[in-house]
Amino acid sequence: MTDGRSRRWRRIAVDRIAGALERLGIISSDRFRPTMDLAWPRIVTGFAIMSKQTADLAMVGTAVGIAGTGGMAFALAYWEIVTMLGLGLAGGTVSLVSQNYGGEATDRASLVVTQSVLLATAIALPLVGAFLLFAEPLIGLFDADPALVGHGATYLVFVAPAVLFELLNLIASRTYTGVGDTYTEMVARAGGAVLNIVLSAAFIFGLGMGVAGAGLGTTLSTGFVTLVLGWGMSGRSYGRLGMEPSPVPITRSGPWVEPGLAKQLVEISTPEIGRRLAQGVAVFPLLWIAAAFGPVVVTAVEVGRRIRGLINSINWGLSLAASSLVGQRLGANEEDEAGAFGAAIVRLSVLIYAAAGLLVIAFAEPIAGLFVADPGEIAQAAVFVAVGAVSAVGYGIDGAAAGALLGAGDTRLPFVASLVGRYVFALPAAAIGLVTPLGVGGLYLAFLLETYVPGGINYWLFRRGRWKAVSRKYRPSTDAESG
Repeated sequence: MTDGRSRRWRRIAVDRIAGALERLGIISSDRFRPTMDLAWPRIVTGFAIMSKQTADLAMVGTAVGIAGTGGMAFALAYWEIVTMLGLGLAGGTVSLVSQNYGGEATDRASLVVTQSVLLATAIALPLVGAFLLFAEPLIGLFDADPALVGHGATYLVFVAPAVLFELLNLIASRTYTGVGDTYTEMVARAGGAVLNIVLSAAFIFGLGMGVAGAGLGTTLSTGFVTLVLGWGMSGRSYGRLGMEPSPVPITRSGPWVEPGLAKQLVEISTPEIGRRLAQGVAVFPLLWIAAAFGPVVVTAVEVGRRIRGLINSINWGLSLAASSLVGQRLGANEEDEAGAFGAAIVRLSVLIYAAAGLLVIAFAEPIAGLFVADPGEIAQAAVFVAVGAVSAVGYGIDGAAAGALLGAGDTRLPFVASLVGRYVFALPAAAIGLVTPLGVGGLYLAFLLETYVPGGINYWLFRRGRWKAVSRKYRPSTDAESG
């Protein structure tokens, strides 16, 4: 009785929100429901993923201080490279899975997943070795205080095994999104986030392991998520947990590689990997510039980036909903409906990001106080939290527009947009602060430019409509005709 009443009230709330958004001209009710059905579990999933390192940073700040958070900032820059590689490869996966699944070519979709897993493993293993063997030289590239280098290297060593786990998890997550199931991955990822906080707290405070405890907690919790998602990705049932096995499971018997499909996967994924890496690599010079202003600014920059990353959890849902829904409509040869979905999701994204940004700005100082204790440190971090919140709206535009393009398999020009925003605009703005009175203000400007420039370019690309033609060579119907 209670569950039925709760579901009824949820339906009423969703209907009212959908009606209000339709009246405002944001998104029609019939598009809002499938968008949010896909998006909200992914938003929870993204928040769970992004909260892990954010929670670790806050706990290390309490237990170790500025040296620990500064060192972790450097190490997390390398972890971001891992995430961006995984997101890029998984972007090609969701594009091909959604189009083939939408075109009812499930065997072909399964083969896409299998090949993605093999490629993710091949990428991950060298990175694991590099983190284990060269942690201190890698952190030392930031030319930072030896105490920060020591803490950063320690974290990198303990988090190294999680590299393979995280890449496999991202492939699994995007596969579930591509077939329209975002609930299963949400449960797995949210459970992993809770486990990460519990383990990290026990290791950092209970066992006094400091930064090492944060890394170990991340590795163990990420491995747990791999086991949970791997169970469903192999086609096994979760029983009564409410989670579903993947309808496009990993192919356990050959062939594991089909050259034509592998070529498409690499063709779509490579520019998307480049776009993501352009975003991730830009963090290195940004932190190097921040290090010139001292460890307090390094920590403040990282706090601002982490809070912005939490806001950007919205993109984990809306961007992937755009990819999946646009891709499925294109797979069914409904180009006009694909365009209508993409445009509506962009508008919805801007509205939600703006609301989230205003909320964070209102509480910028209390948020900063979770990571640092000194009043001067809080004041510096609070500014970066507020600037990060404003710049997050640019991420909302960028993620929704690029997600729609990705659903069509159009990844090359979004890659260029990412390069232009970060390397032609953002990093030069940050560097100007080193040689002019602008100082730390250059970092504030970089935060804004690195999101709004790519966002504006990708929105223009979406409005242009070339992506519809690009998608035609990846659709299963086209593949069958050419065969």
